[in-house]
Amino acid sequence: MTEIYTITGMTCNGCRTGVEKKLNGIPEVKMATVNLEKGEAIIATEKPIKIHDLESVLPEKYTITPKRGHPVIENDSSTVKKTGKSKLEQLKPLLLILGYITVASILIHRKDWNVSEMMLDFMGLFYIVFSFFKLLDLKGFPDSFAMYDPLAKKIPIYGRIYPFIEMGLGLLFLLRFEIFIALVVTIIILGITTIGVTKTLLDKKAIQCACLGTALKLPMTEATFIENAIMIVMAVLMLVNYIV
Repeated sequence: MTEIYTITGMTCNGCRTGVEKKLNGIPEVKMATVNLEKGEAIIATEKPIKIHDLESVLPEKYTITPKRGHPVIENDSSTVKKTGKSKLEQLKPLLLILGYITVASILIHRKDWNVSEMMLDFMGLFYIVFSFFKLLDLKGFPDSFAMYDPLAKKIPIYGRIYPFIEMGLGLLFLLRFEIFIALVVTIIILGITTIGVTKTLLDKKAIQCACLGTALKLPMTEATFIENAIMIVMAVLMLVNYIV
């Protein structure tokens, strides 16, 4: 069942992300999506949940109340019903960005067709572009990232510096500097994130993906797993070539 609640006290996207994280942390909640502009939260649960349980997880500056006159929606489990958009429509920004990065990497090497160099440029552009979107909301990103990344959950500072780590890795790949270190770090950080993504997908927890920050609201889907897997596979192949 799904119900809409009115939330007051949110003043920025960081507040929105924090509230969304708290609500999604409630075991009975299948998915909670918060809209800052409307001051609303759409909360899907398997069974009715008491307003006290919602209030108890939020800081005192926030108030949450059921939106009057809005009927409870039973068995509203599809992505289309919850958001008004299909999964493909929601992932359109991600797919377009990956498409542009791929085309750019190919065009750069259209004359020599050096696959290894092409992969390095793809990885470099990937990190630079994705870090850009994360930096658009540097305050809200850490909370959103910590919803599924195991290391960001335990070490909050990691979520704050993660966009800069991506930026640094992107520069290393594009400048062809310390490639070995960049490849090893890529395998480690994306491996950790992929573990969290896999657990989220297996638990069927519907949360927002922070791969493009919080500016673009993307759902956590198999696409997130695939994009990480592609980067890890590339890094492993390049690392093997580098060692051999």
